[in-house]
Amino acid sequence: MNPAIYLPQSKRLLEQVSEVLRYKHYSLRTEQAYLYWVRFFVRWNGRNGQMRHPRDMGAAEVTQFLAMLANERRVSVSTHNQALSALLFLYRDVLGVDLPWLAEVQRPARPRRIPSVLTKAEVAALLGAMDGEMALLGKLLYGTGLRLMEGLRLRVKDVDFDRQVLVVRQAKGDKDRVVMLPRTLHDALKAQIARARAIWTHDREVGAAGVEVPDALSVKYPKLGCRWGWFWVFPAPRPSVDPCSRIERRHHLYEERLQRAIKLGSAAAQIIKPVSVHTLRHSFATHLLQAGTDIRTVQELLGHSDVSTTMIYTHVLKVAAGGTASPLDQLLSA
Repeated sequence: MNPAIYLPQSKRLLEQVSEVLRYKHYSLRTEQAYLYWVRFFVRWNGRNGQMRHPRDMGAAEVTQFLAMLANERRVSVSTHNQALSALLFLYRDVLGVDLPWLAEVQRPARPRRIPSVLTKAEVAALLGAMDGEMALLGKLLYGTGLRLMEGLRLRVKDVDFDRQVLVVRQAKGDKDRVVMLPRTLHDALKAQIARARAIWTHDREVGAAGVEVPDALSVKYPKLGCRWGWFWVFPAPRPSVDPCSRIERRHHLYEERLQRAIKLGSAAAQIIKPVSVHTLRHSFATHLLQAGTDIRTVQELLGHSDVSTTMIYTHVLKVAAGGTASPLDQLLSA
């Protein structure tokens, strides 16, 4: 047992995994994913009726499980890597097992895919086929390059109309960044914030719990979640139970609402390309580069740690521009 690791106090394995994940400030989504893979791993190895603790298993069981995911379930590379990360976390961080075979487990190589990108006309058609909050949220994601959860978790205090910027807090990699606020969204966003204010006022009148605030701020400032500035720009229509604290409070809009609206809008606009919420972010980056924006600026706006990640959009530009002329065209035009 490595003396430097955190020792969970819970007795049950899954509770221990949750405890260590929260101690290390992993996101709720990561916690849910890791718990799924740990549960799947234990049950799959106990499919013959002989349930064993992961401490009693090792390299052979982990390798066989990962091979099953790749060969039988044919999961994607990203899913395969996520399962491996969950098991490595289980052994190293929860069980304190630091054996040589852990370092020898190989990760599958992640292929570089050119993302699906819409033309400006297709973006206009897609956004025109949406309405209400979903249309505003879609325009915000395309106009700023925000990820879905970054847009949904936007708080009132982080919208600066005077400087025309949005401050993105605790984004991917727990990093903050600043992005532009499109002028064309000022009126619609102010109207949305006015609707959010009415919901916030109602919650204060009925004595509802404040919204979730990051890390230990709720301990240091117990009423911080009740302050107007910390309220969501896109609040959910009704309160729900916080899965971590079990407190009933107001959350932001559920992410599947926009995902469904994008699918319906794509069908209504008769766009044959694969379209998801993230397609708006890909289109944002590509259109900025088409307009001559420096790639380092695009990197900062997207929040990429490495410019090589942003470079994928230069390949999209080559495809969009038609690339090199085909020799067939030269032959037939001669």
